[in-house]
Amino acid sequence: MADFNLKSHGLNVTDVLRNPSPSELYEEAIRFDAGTTLSDTGCLIAYSGEKTGRSPKDKRVVKNPESENDVWWGPVNFPLDRLTFNINRERAIDFLNTCNRLYVIDAFAGWDPKYQLKVRVICSRPYHALFMTNMLIRPTEEQLKEFGEPDYTILNAGRFPANRHTTGMTSKTSVDLSIEDGEIVILGTEYAGEMKKGVFTVINYWGPKNDILSMHCSATADKETNRASVLFGLSGTGKTTLSADPKRYLIGDDEHCWTDDGVFNVEGGCYAKAIYLSREREPEIFNALKYGAVLENVVYDRESHHVDFNNTTITQNTRGAYPIEHMTNAKIPCVADHPTDVIFLTCDAFGVLPPVSKLTPEQAMYHFISGYTAKVAGTEVGIDEPEATFSPCFGGPFLVWHPGKYADLLADRIRKHGANVWLVNTGWSGGPYGVGARIPLPQTRAIIDAIHSGELSDAPTQKDPIFGFDVVTACPRVPDGILIPKETWPSADDYETQAQKLAQQFQDNFEKYAAGVSEEVLNAGPQTLSNA
Repeated sequence: MADFNLKSHGLNVTDVLRNPSPSELYEEAIRFDAGTTLSDTGCLIAYSGEKTGRSPKDKRVVKNPESENDVWWGPVNFPLDRLTFNINRERAIDFLNTCNRLYVIDAFAGWDPKYQLKVRVICSRPYHALFMTNMLIRPTEEQLKEFGEPDYTILNAGRFPANRHTTGMTSKTSVDLSIEDGEIVILGTEYAGEMKKGVFTVINYWGPKNDILSMHCSATADKETNRASVLFGLSGTGKTTLSADPKRYLIGDDEHCWTDDGVFNVEGGCYAKAIYLSREREPEIFNALKYGAVLENVVYDRESHHVDFNNTTITQNTRGAYPIEHMTNAKIPCVADHPTDVIFLTCDAFGVLPPVSKLTPEQAMYHFISGYTAKVAGTEVGIDEPEATFSPCFGGPFLVWHPGKYADLLADRIRKHGANVWLVNTGWSGGPYGVGARIPLPQTRAIIDAIHSGELSDAPTQKDPIFGFDVVTACPRVPDGILIPKETWPSADDYETQAQKLAQQFQDNFEKYAAGVSEEVLNAGPQTLSNA
């Protein structure tokens, strides 16, 4: 515990804990943060209040002359004028100045020292301080002495609401980024993930600005060569499960950058979904939730403090945040050589896409920008049949530039470093959801293993007549009979109809990005009967 002057940030609170240890934050949370407690495995259990997930519609970026031509304005990046940002910032400062005690965390984003950003978090809840201690990269004592002023500061006043009558505010929640000021201001939400994704939004601006590809993906590395593999995928596609591979090093589970030197993890920890977590199903994550970790919005037994991960009374978005060192196969520092393989995971509930296919750089750009998966019938109210979902670059809510910017950087690195690109379907075979069956996880693992071993590099393929990519027709430890989707369906005509329908959805979705990509990329997408 140490005094620290925050006057440079407009704050005059005298009781400030700068970079307290996890033990100190545990004590602070138990003493001063009502409702916070400990689990029977030693985690800090905390609650985020009304908001138990991100508020993407309340994220705003200040429209400044220096960066406004870089930003992809629209439903992802709502513009905010300078006056309104200053009002929100002053509102946050006023609230923080009323707090008896503040917590300051100084840490890094990015494991490669050549590319690190210095981040300062100022907050009023010890739970938030411990969360960001885990999620950022923890400096050594010597680095803290030389830390100086940060590149970006997060002013977390989430316990205090935004004024809904202020111009541009649509609710009492507002998460505002000013690129030029190097500040993120949070009002009206105590969900800790807003801080994590705020930093990632910064990385998604700074990276492409400096010819660095920022990626919403997991990454592993070969234990002998240190060559990486990156796995992109939306929720439910198997990204976390497939990256938890004891045969390989874990580089990170969520946010990475690809530079001229290789791949590095942006974060110092993992933020894993905890719903239905068990030691048997996901032992690595289960065992990582121990002393030093934060469990968010979980239900526990008041007598034993045992957490019921199956209880979704508070939210289905229960989470655990822990230092990456808690993962036994983590490679520290979290840096690897250039990827041999780029893998796009999709859970195709229509049963149309093959279990594995190989993409050209142009096709990689098309599918990267598309970011396709499907929601399964019955999982959400109002969904009676599979529903296509598209999120550009597999991380739409966190992009700052037009998706074509990230796709250009990806294609450049694929070509430069000779990476193979694969589209892996972890969804349905033999028909759509309700008719066919989901591809067994052991077969998907066998496909990923064959990709990493190089066995699929020279595997036989055949071109898909609609989607255009090369479908792998033989893979070790995978039955040949499931590799060509059309041959698994009871009716070839039904398959053709469904494939054409999905191809049209790809085309309709891609229209919004067409102006930002080349003709070669446009032509790399599926061909329907209407444009064949």
